[in-house]
Amino acid sequence: MKTLLIGLCALSFSISAYSQKEIKVEEAKDNIGDTVKVCTKIFDTNFEENAKGSPTYLFTSSHNPNATLTFIIWGEKRKFFDYKPEKDLKERGVCVTGKVELLKEKPVIVIDKQNQIDIK
Repeated sequence: MKTLLIGLCALSFSISAYSQKEIKVEEAKDNIGDTVKVCTKIFDTNFEENAKGSPTYLFTSSHNPNATLTFIIWGEKRKFFDYKPEKDLKERGVCVTGKVELLKEKPVIVIDKQNQIDIK
């Protein structure tokens, strides 16, 4: 029974992983609440170590903070990364999978785990 339960959980996870739709950065505002995959270049980054929550911002346009979509890694989640996102992702192509949310009326995807980011 335990093996069957583990198998069903694994199947459920793999089905949900493949059900994410891929969107363009510009479509983020139309997909609030959806889990999506976005492939883009990280134009700029900012690690605000002394700010509340110690966020790392990964901007999808050079016009931050007015980026069409911003990826955020909160400080307590940085320990799950084996690299420094603000340094190693700047000017790199990435595909990020996550839920589009609103933060201060702007679309964001919060990244909790390194495996949400596929570096191109």
